[in-house]
Amino acid sequence: MTTGSPKPGGPLIILYADDLAATQARLEAAGARIVVETFSFPGGSRFHFQDPDGYELAVWSDK
Repeated sequence: MTTGSPKPGGPLIILYADDLAATQARLEAAGARIVVETFSFPGGSRFHFQDPDGYELAVWSDK
C-alpha cells in the first residue's frame, strides 16, 4: 500500500499458479475483484485481478 491511490499504466505483476481456477477462487474469497476473465495466449492462460487496495495483478499458468 502506498500513501496515494493506484494509477493505471504501471508495471503489471504476473504471478504463476498451477491451477488458475482454484487460485481465482481463493483470490475472490480474499476480496480480489476479477477485472479480466481468463484468456489463452501463446504459452498459457491468465486472468487479471484487482486487490483490495486497487492494484491490478495477473496470474498465469502454462497448464
